[in-house]
Amino acid sequence: MNPLASTPDPPYVAVIFTSLRTAHDDAGYAEAAALMEELASGIPGFLGLESARGDDGVGITVSYWADADAVATWRTHPEHLDTQARGRQDWYERYELRVAHVDRARSYHSSDG
Repeated sequence: MNPLASTPDPPYVAVIFTSLRTAHDDAGYAEAAALMEELASGIPGFLGLESARGDDGVGITVSYWADADAVATWRTHPEHLDTQARGRQDWYERYELRVAHVDRARSYHSSDG
């Protein structure tokens, strides 16, 4: 899978999830993250996802959506809600969630010449 999401021309919505994991967060985390990506990708309007985590436990995941309705569908998905609760209980010391409207985007690919 490409680590950078391939998004259409704007406008679209970006949901930015920045987190600090707890020191004892391994049990089931990777499986839950994979399931959340799989479920999100099945929602109409899902455009892609990018995620990175540093050695210090800080991670940033940005998911891209066609519009606010698609984000709302994901926000209220029952399995997503259950996983959020588990994240607060077991995996995250702290997180911030930000939603942004993307009005402009550019890209560079070295293979473009």
